[in-house]
Amino acid sequence: MPETWTLASWRGLPIQQQPDYPDAAALEATLDRIRRLPPLVFAGEARRLRAALAEVAEGRAFLLQGGDCAESFAEFSADNIRDTFRVLMQMAVVMTFAAACPIVKVGRLAGQFAKPRSASTETRGDLELPSYRGDTVNGMEFNAEARTADPDRLLRGYHQSAATLNLLRAFAHGGYADLRRVHGWNQGFVSRTAQGERYADFADRITEALDFMEACGVTGEFVPLVREVDFYTSHEALLLGFEEAMTRVDSTTGDWYDTSAHMLWVGDRTRQEGGAHVEFMRGIRNPIGIKVGPTTEPDGLRRLIDVLDPNGDPGRLTVIVRMGADKIGEHLPPLVRAVRRDGRKVVWSCDPMHGNTVKSANGYKTRVFDRILSEVRQFFDVHIAEGSYAGGVHFEMTGQDVTECLGGAQDITERALADRYHTHCDPRLNASQALELAFLIADSLKKQRANGQPRIVAEAS
Repeated sequence: MPETWTLASWRGLPIQQQPDYPDAAALEATLDRIRRLPPLVFAGEARRLRAALAEVAEGRAFLLQGGDCAESFAEFSADNIRDTFRVLMQMAVVMTFAAACPIVKVGRLAGQFAKPRSASTETRGDLELPSYRGDTVNGMEFNAEARTADPDRLLRGYHQSAATLNLLRAFAHGGYADLRRVHGWNQGFVSRTAQGERYADFADRITEALDFMEACGVTGEFVPLVREVDFYTSHEALLLGFEEAMTRVDSTTGDWYDTSAHMLWVGDRTRQEGGAHVEFMRGIRNPIGIKVGPTTEPDGLRRLIDVLDPNGDPGRLTVIVRMGADKIGEHLPPLVRAVRRDGRKVVWSCDPMHGNTVKSANGYKTRVFDRILSEVRQFFDVHIAEGSYAGGVHFEMTGQDVTECLGGAQDITERALADRYHTHCDPRLNASQALELAFLIADSLKKQRANGQPRIVAEAS
């Protein structure tokens, strides 16, 4: 890797998962326009998130990171943003109240458009076209015009992200996140499930607690945390031209921050040592994540940590584990041991979605909810056994009443997948399934704390 990092030092290095733009001049002209646009987030916000994640790494908080698999232009609406925010608030309040643990809330929102693909092209019949890579790259329609990478889509994605962030900030600080609204977050189709009823019971108990606090003079007027939340955004840093254009020098510190999101991560397909994505990420000061799968070797992960977090900055690095329910028990323990032997403190987060994707008998890409829950349980069990701290969960969900993942309290069957299968890429948990996951996480957090986590376990030399 280059000895000195610069904003463009990733250029010329091996790079994966990039679209083929037929008009390079048009792409550069668009990126020049983006360089002159205002930042979407601010460096100070990213530093606050890094401080919150440092608390997670120390075992004093928990990371809740969720949202759409890939945002779309067609489904962009205030209602959809509100519903996703609302479910994340429900999950956070369940986990906070049940496990007595502060929750760091990060959305896969306001920029999660581009997606890596297993193949660069797709063939239907005799026609082969570029794969759909997300709405900021090309369109889903299977024709040559739609599948051609269009740089103007980057601008549209920027403006949609700006509008999304504006609404999220209003929800987080304008009264919608007030704990007095805890009952109002229970959506109609969720409230009729067992999880909805359990959540309503939690809401009653929270309301009683708030009544007591107000009687003691503790109200949202004097304690802002009662009526507002810190809510951060994140996405995969896949399209490096766009990410470079959004990276600016912070006037207060002189450091480089990618202002497209508070947190960025590098994917399991783009975390190559000496590759362009790792080179770009090592120079920005945002909190960052690394997706690791069953092919990740312990020494390889250690080297990546050395490159991306050489100084061991608290809250800098989140390791997002995506193994699959049948592989996590074998492959996660060696990674945890290797990182702990080096004395590194990272946030360990579980992505139980990507390793559990299957094809249904009727042709739908789907995920089995029981396998998702199994991977989360095993993730906690491994960390308890290793004396480490299971610090977060990273998952794909929506506030809409979709039928994309099999099972859960609604008992979605293969036949029911076709009812409301709306995803533009990967299957997502619906609100009921996400709430069910929250109760499992809360129970697992309580179990982890009952075992005295995090605790120091002597490592064999």
